[in-house]
Amino acid sequence: MFEYKADLHIHTVLSPCGDLDMSPVNVVNTAAEKGLDIIGITDHNTTRHCELVKELGREKGIFVLTGTEVNSKEEIHSLAFFEKAEQLAEFQVYMDTWLPPVKNDPERFGYQVQVNRYDEIIYEEENSLFSAVDRSIDEIERKVHELDGIFIPAHVDRPRNSVYSQLGFFPDDLHVDAIEISWATKPSEYLKNHHELDGFRIVRSSDAHYPEDIARASSVFMLRNRSFCEIRMALEGKAGRQVRTV
Repeated sequence: MFEYKADLHIHTVLSPCGDLDMSPVNVVNTAAEKGLDIIGITDHNTTRHCELVKELGREKGIFVLTGTEVNSKEEIHSLAFFEKAEQLAEFQVYMDTWLPPVKNDPERFGYQVQVNRYDEIIYEEENSLFSAVDRSIDEIERKVHELDGIFIPAHVDRPRNSVYSQLGFFPDDLHVDAIEISWATKPSEYLKNHHELDGFRIVRSSDAHYPEDIARASSVFMLRNRSFCEIRMALEGKAGRQVRTV
């Protein structure tokens, strides 16, 4: 087994709140400088930068989990990751179908641009990616697992856009692959008061929107190699694969 340092919650310039310096090239370069072995790309309600970041990561020796941070109609944020490009594409269609046609206000919320490896703008998303898709968290979870993805409720400790802030409890029938605790909270302290989360795998991530925030929190995966399958096994605690927070 080998140890791999991972930050599974990183935004790019495509997210409305993503800093303009968060181009795919800068994200990968910064992740490499900070010693990350695995990163997750999780722009708000979009997957359109995933394949480029995956390609750039391969060139730098970084494994990239491709996904999104999807916002349910309850305003709960969750991370969804997929192994294959066709799964990402299908989930993108799903989000596009249920995202309301509310125009983005760049002056207020920031630009939502897709760029190439040379930082040239190739697409601008007109609809606000801050909006919630018109699907509940349990409907989203079912869709992610229907596509054989990984589903992780994001920053459950936060006072907004988390399962607890929006529902006031953790649903017994929500099938999750792990729970994310934010960079701002010590998992051991949080779990003392939330025994209902006992038994869940815990990851800790940066939720980076600025280059300096990348790797401000991370997890360590014990794997035979870096792959989607191995990461899933670690989240399931199978065959000696493990994940711990740092």
